Amino acid sequence: PDLLPTCNGEITTMSFLQDVVDILLQYVVKSFDRSTKVIDFHYPNELLQEYNWELADQPQTLEEILLNCRTTLKYAIKTGHPRYFNQLSTGLDMVGLAADWLTSAANTNMFTYEIAPVFVLLEYVTLRKMREMVGWPGGCGDGIFSPGGAISNMYAMLIARFKMFPEVKEKGMAAIPRLVAFTSEHSHFSVKKGAAALGIGTDSVILIRCDERGKMIPSDLERRIVEAKQKGFVPFLVSATAGTTVYGAFDPLIAIADICKKYKVWMHVDGAWGGGLLMSRKHKWKLNGIERANSVTWNPHKMMGVPLQCSALLVREEGLMQSCNQMHASYLFQQDKHYDLSYDTGDKALQCGRHVDVFKLWLMWRAKGTTGFEAQIDKCLELAEYLYNKIKNREGYEMVFDGKPQHTNVCFWYLPPSLRGMEDGEERTSRLMKVAPVIKARMMEYGTTMVSYQPLGDKVNFFRMVISNPAATHQDIDFLIDEIERLGQDL
Repeated sequence: PDLLPTCNGEITTMSFLQDVVDILLQYVVKSFDRSTKVIDFHYPNELLQEYNWELADQPQTLEEILLNCRTTLKYAIKTGHPRYFNQLSTGLDMVGLAADWLTSAANTNMFTYEIAPVFVLLEYVTLRKMREMVGWPGGCGDGIFSPGGAISNMYAMLIARFKMFPEVKEKGMAAIPRLVAFTSEHSHFSVKKGAAALGIGTDSVILIRCDERGKMIPSDLERRIVEAKQKGFVPFLVSATAGTTVYGAFDPLIAIADICKKYKVWMHVDGAWGGGLLMSRKHKWKLNGIERANSVTWNPHKMMGVPLQCSALLVREEGLMQSCNQMHASYLFQQDKHYDLSYDTGDKALQCGRHVDVFKLWLMWRAKGTTGFEAQIDKCLELAEYLYNKIKNREGYEMVFDGKPQHTNVCFWYLPPSLRGMEDGEERTSRLMKVAPVIKARMMEYGTTMVSYQPLGDKVNFFRMVISNPAATHQDIDFLIDEIERLGQDL
C-alpha cells in the first residue's frame, strides 16, 4: 500500500524498484558465471512444501515481496547460462533485456496506432526488413508478430485456407470440400495442432517421408498430393521445414516450390528454427527457394537470441491477412479516425490484445546490425561443427545420422563402457534406451548442464545438442562431453 500511486509514495517506490533491480542484476551476473549451477533442481512436491505459495486475503510486506522475487529466481533455470543447451531458445541478451523492461513499463497493446504509435511503426519497419531478407521484392507483403511458432504456423494454415475458399470464414467447414495439408514426418507438431484447432482435423495432415538426414523427399510429396486428389480431397497447403526440431534438417525448398506451383498449393515454410540463417551470408544457401513461399514462420527468439517471445509470420500477398481475419469491431477500429488507418494492425490478428514483441528485436538489430547477428549465428554453427568433429570418432559415441550437421543440432548416443562390446540386438537397444534419461536426470540433480534427449521413429533415446547461446565457447562443449562421460561411466 506504500507504493505509487499512494500519496508521497515516490521514495518507497524508488527504493523498492531499486531493490528489485539489484536482485535482477545479481541474477544476470550469475547467469554468465560458469561456477554457478544451471539449475537448482527440486521435485514439484518439495518446492510446494518448502515455501508458502498460497494467495492470502491480507497483504504482505514489501520485504516479503522482495523475498518472493529472490526465491523465484533461486529456482529458475538459468536459460542464459553458457552450459544450458536444453531448448532451441537460449541465451540472455542485454539489449533485448533492456527492451523488455521498457516494453513492460510502456504496457501498451499492439492493436492500434492510436495507443502504440512507435511500436506499430517499428513492427511495420521490422517485418518489411525480414520480408526483404526472405527475398520478396522490396519487402512486399504482410506479416505479424504472434505468440510463438505454433501460432504463426496456424496463421499460415488459416490464411491458406481462406485464400482457396474465402466462404469458409462465414459458412464454416461444412461449406467447403475436405481439405488436406502435407508436411514432413520430422516437422513440428504444431502443424497437426493447427489442423485440429481450425477444424480441419489431424487426419487431414499427411506426413511425407524423409531421407536419412531428415529432409522431406519431394517425390513422395508429389505422389501423396496426386493420391489425395484421386480420393477427391483438396490439397491446400504444404508446410516445408527449414531447420527441423530434432535433426536441424532443411527441406529442399526449390523442389517443393516446383511441386506447389504445379498443383497450385499454398507453400508455407516453417523456418521457426532455421530462419535466422537468412542473416548469415555463409549459411543462407540452406534456405534457397524460400523466396518462392507464400508464407514463412521465423522465430527470432530461437537462433537470434531475442528474449521470448518473438515469432513472426510473413505473408507474400498483401491484404490477405486483413480480409481473412477482420471483424470490423467499431469500438476499436473506427473508420473515421484522423490518421492513416492502414497502421491499425489489430484487425488482421486472431488476438485482440497483443503483446509488444517487436521492440526487443528492433533494438537488438539496431545495437548489433545485421553483421552482429551474422557473427553470433556463424559462431554457434562453428561450435556445433566443433562438437561434431570431436565426437564423431570418439570412443563411446555414435552419431544418429552421418555427415556434419546443417544446423546446430548434433544428435548422438553415448554408450557407457558396459555397452561398447555388446552386439546389436534387443538387449543392447533396451539398455541404450535408458542411458540418456539417467544421464539427464543426474545432470539436473548436479545442476551442471542441461541437454535434451528424445526417441525418434525407430531410434531409441539419443541426445540432441543444440547451440543458440552466443555465450557458449569451445570450453563449454568440452565440459559437456566430460560431464556426459562422468555421469554415464557406470551405467
